[in-house]
Amino acid sequence: MAPCSGRIALGVEYDGTDFQGWQVQSGVRTVQAVLEEAIARVADHPVQVQAAGRTDAGVHAIEQVVHFDTRACRSERAWVLGVNTHLPPDVAVRWAHPVTDDFHARFSATGRHYRYQILMRRTRSPLERHRAVWVHEPLDLERMQRAAQALIGEHDFSSFRALSCQAKSPIRRVFYLELEQQDEHIALAIGANGFLHHMVRNIAGVLIAIGRGEAPVDWTAELLRLKDRRLGGVTAPPQGLYFVRADYPERCGLPQIGRRAPLARLRDERPLLSLAEPDELCPGVA
Repeated sequence: MAPCSGRIALGVEYDGTDFQGWQVQSGVRTVQAVLEEAIARVADHPVQVQAAGRTDAGVHAIEQVVHFDTRACRSERAWVLGVNTHLPPDVAVRWAHPVTDDFHARFSATGRHYRYQILMRRTRSPLERHRAVWVHEPLDLERMQRAAQALIGEHDFSSFRALSCQAKSPIRRVFYLELEQQDEHIALAIGANGFLHHMVRNIAGVLIAIGRGEAPVDWTAELLRLKDRRLGGVTAPPQGLYFVRADYPERCGLPQIGRRAPLARLRDERPLLSLAEPDELCPGVA
């Protein structure tokens, strides 16, 4: 029997091209706004949605996790089919699952994963203009990989946060930072216990400059030491960035698709490496 009240988690996929980011803003189209409107029509009452991570304008999501509270009686299938009926073509719910009242899409997450796509070729791509950042020349993958190693671990990422970032602490732990090349594409995969505003795009901007030979390989280590965003590189464009997934303790029981093959639509069917889930009660605060 479908639960008649409580908290529901959703896995949501969206193309961020025509959105002004995740968070509700007056007078502009946002993912949160269209999702709340669609859910409210199925629930027959207003809802407020909380997300695992807020994304900027133009940033995509493969499996954003959100939650909302409801007093409606609906099955998981009814939530998925009903909400998708009222969503525009650039947003879709992939799954729904009831969770306990102490579950929180943001604060229960123990890690988050992003992907940044780079297209290297002499001419622009009409097909990938909203899917990857375009660079005109080949990048030196080996230099980029060496430079990325300095960023793995727990560091002060002040040089890689937006000047407007409101996070209380610039300290974050990067679990992995990998770069792989397939033909004309370089894919940057990164996972951490949390991210600062523009952190992934600023890392991508620095690594692209290093790959072009415009900066030395040890620039990443130097920026960590300086702790000054004003001395960092350019912020890479948003269209290459994908929110891949968030990690939650196994006890939360979420039917996450990203655990198996988070980027099957962007590359091959090999799963992205991720951390083993911590053995703790749900929720766990990152």
